[in-house]
Amino acid sequence: MSHSHRTADEEDGLNTVAGSSEKADVQNGDTYIQVSTCCGQKVGSCCEDRDHRKLAIGSIICGISCIGIVALINSVKAREAGNPQKAEHFSRRARKFGVISIVSWLALLVLAPLLLALCSYLLTLID
Repeated sequence: MSHSHRTADEEDGLNTVAGSSEKADVQNGDTYIQVSTCCGQKVGSCCEDRDHRKLAIGSIICGISCIGIVALINSVKAREAGNPQKAEHFSRRARKFGVISIVSWLALLVLAPLLLALCSYLLTLID
């Protein structure tokens, strides 16, 4: 079995092949892997949002807006904080308020028709 000379880029794992398509093909030894890209970046890097800015904006649009605005304010504070501990604190708060905004909106969407049906049922029982 002959060993070929490998460069440092080939030894570190996945290597993308330059091309114009949205997917890059990767060859590593016997393994053939297809790496998807998003907006010119690898998919994993699209989801790395340390200050949860995308979640905060999404919670304003798809959640209760006033709670989403609090999440966005904390996200901005996390991005502008000079101290890493404060940045982590604001980032956790941004994530918490973003999730609360979306979950409470979904709960409202589910519970409103249920409460309306319950009131309708109770009114028919009274008559």
